[in-house]
Amino acid sequence: MTAPTPTVGSEQVDTSDAPVIEARDVWKIFGPHPERLLGSDDLDLPRAELHAKTGNTIASRDVSFDVARGEVFVIMGLSGSGKSTLVRCITRLVEPTSGTISMCGQDVLRADARSLRQLRRTKVAMVFQHFGLFPHRTVIDNAAYGLEVQRVPKQTRHERAREILGIVGLAGVESSYPDQLSGGMQQRVGLARALAVDPEVLIFDEAFSALDPLIRREMQDEVARLQARLHKTVVFVTHDLDEALKIGDRIAIMKDGRFVQVGTPAEIVGAPADDYVAEFVRDVPRGKVLTAAFALQPHAGETPESVVNQDARLGELLPVIFGVQGPIGVVGSDDQLVGILDRRMVVHILAGREQHNVPEEPTLEPSTPAAS
Repeated sequence: MTAPTPTVGSEQVDTSDAPVIEARDVWKIFGPHPERLLGSDDLDLPRAELHAKTGNTIASRDVSFDVARGEVFVIMGLSGSGKSTLVRCITRLVEPTSGTISMCGQDVLRADARSLRQLRRTKVAMVFQHFGLFPHRTVIDNAAYGLEVQRVPKQTRHERAREILGIVGLAGVESSYPDQLSGGMQQRVGLARALAVDPEVLIFDEAFSALDPLIRREMQDEVARLQARLHKTVVFVTHDLDEALKIGDRIAIMKDGRFVQVGTPAEIVGAPADDYVAEFVRDVPRGKVLTAAFALQPHAGETPESVVNQDARLGELLPVIFGVQGPIGVVGSDDQLVGILDRRMVVHILAGREQHNVPEEPTLEPSTPAAS
């Protein structure tokens, strides 16, 4: 029996366990005869030497990942890391050199032109840094454009577009033109256009990079608000760590075409995989990211004087930590005691003097992607 698919304004969520996106061993090599490089010793050459010797540049190196239904998966890296190329490979806006990619149950790399167009029109929507709005069309016609491509009747698509514009905070500007709107409002039109087709997957490629910092934060809040309501499967590309930590259920840190580390925000900040990631997260306020689960000690029969949830941020717990004298119990999602909060460890973690791996089961349970 097929699980229900979420619709705009609905609280229904597909409970299927199958990943919506599955990518395996994805390579993208730009240059002449890239297939000849695969399996050769030249793959290990530094980028400049490889290009000088072969004329090729590797944008994606053997990347594999899954994106769960309802999850916000962030791909983060500096300019030139390969993140935008990788996300374009997912929909074959860029043709991968090798690997396998499936989306919404469809083999993307084996899809013919017609199937690929259908996938892009009905299952996937992309929001780019440059809004790409039609200046001669009104806001409502811009928002309804994807439905127009699908040949949805005008009245129906306008009703749908008007509904979505209301959801993204643009009610009342339907008859305006893009140049009459601020940058943030234009990006909301782009977001409305993506949502209007009710896609299974939303892809944001540096979508907020051109916005002023204040407007950018507003758009981040908007995405979080919409995700809590619509439960879409989201791939979000950014070079901004704060943005990644704020939006992502999981984050992939990319460098030189590879994933250096993939994990939750707490895992990235609390247990960086190497010096590169550690430098990335060095200035992150740990108390706003790390949770009580990072400062546990085994429960040895003590009677807690106070109890906190394992998902509570350490910074929020300071009044409790220093306000009670006795043991502080930590409970899981089922309200069962999973350990005792270690005050000394909390102080060291917040000071950045200790790093801890995420506690393994049964201490921690995986977070629910849809509850971003």
